[in-house]
Order: sequence, then C-alpha cells, then structure tokens
Amino acid sequence: MSAEAFIAAHTAIARAPLVPEVALHLATEITPIWRASEEFLARHGIEPPFWAFAWPGSQALARDVLDGPALAGRRVLDFAAGCGLAGIAAAMRGAAVECAEVDPMALAACRLNAALNGVALGTPEGDLVGSPNRWDLILAGDVCYAAPMAAHILPWLRAMAAAGAEVRLADPGRAYLPREGLAPLSTHRVPTSLELEDRAERVVTIARLLP
Repeated sequence: MSAEAFIAAHTAIARAPLVPEVALHLATEITPIWRASEEFLARHGIEPPFWAFAWPGSQALARDVLDGPALAGRRVLDFAAGCGLAGIAAAMRGAAVECAEVDPMALAACRLNAALNGVALGTPEGDLVGSPNRWDLILAGDVCYAAPMAAHILPWLRAMAAAGAEVRLADPGRAYLPREGLAPLSTHRVPTSLELEDRAERVVTIARLLP
C-alpha cells in the first residue's frame, strides 16, 4: 500500500476546531490509527503518525495567516509541517509554499491535504536544516517539544531570521521553548483532545524569532 493510500484509508476528512476553513485527512479515533500506523510504519522504518493530527501550534499559525494580510508573491516555508495545515493556509492567502518534513509519510499527507483544499505545495525531501535562506516567511509550530529537536533547529531558524526571513514560532507551552530572543505577536486559545494533551485547551503564543 502506498503512503497516500494508507493515509486515505486510516483517516477521515475533518476540520480543526480553530481553522474550519481547511479540510484535512485526520485521525478521528486516535488509538486505532496510532496502532495501525505503528504496525504499517514499522515495516517501512518510518516515524509515528504526527501527520494525522492538527497540533495546537499549527492551528494557531493557520488562524493567524488566514486572518492576516494577503501573502501573494511571498515565499513561505511551513517547517516541521505535520499535516501541512499552516502551509495550506498560507497557500490559500496567495503564497508560494513549501512544506518541510523529514518523514516521507508527512509529506504525502501534506500533498493529499493540499489537493483536498485546491492548493499546491512544494514538498522537498530530507532535512532542510542547514539550507540557505530562500523564504520570506517561515512558520514553525510545536517544534520545541524535545531537547534534541530544539537544539537541532533553533540555531538554523535564527540564522534564517538573520538572513532576512520572518520566522514565526507558535508554541503552546512546550518545555524547550527558548526564553530569550522572542518578540510576541499574538495568542490563541486552541481546543485540544485529552488523548493528545494534558488539558482540554492550550494557549498558543505566536512570536517572531529574533536572530
């Protein structure tokens, strides 16, 4: 079974609470899809299905983008894109969008979700950390959940800010969010599932990451 076929078979078309404008292939019965995905992905050496959920940071970024000014002519990167929600929102606002993910299954989910919403996304393969800047705006949601991840990406994201990109970091209180070098922009209250989070709502802060 292809990645696209697996995603279509193990998800339902749904909409994130904060972003009803965007349809997504999402897990609606969380434990069954997680178990099915682990069985399938273990045979292919791929990570667990974070792409099957609309995480609070991506919802906040998507809401911020849809409510903000048009992005026509701007080059946008949805970094650690997951299901591609923030990138799809940017494409709907006229941007030329790439979604970055190291998980090929997530890239497939981004493509399926983009097609579902009638937009196009670039999905370059591999780890983009270390690449030279080619974007005007970088959207990064829920990326500070683990120390190795934060240590790997934050220096590069700051380098992208120094190179001229606007880097928006959306965080719902993860442990490894940097304490300095952030300029808050907005806050969003995002309903969450107790099967994914330890509370029924997360307050997400979007901040501009400074060089």
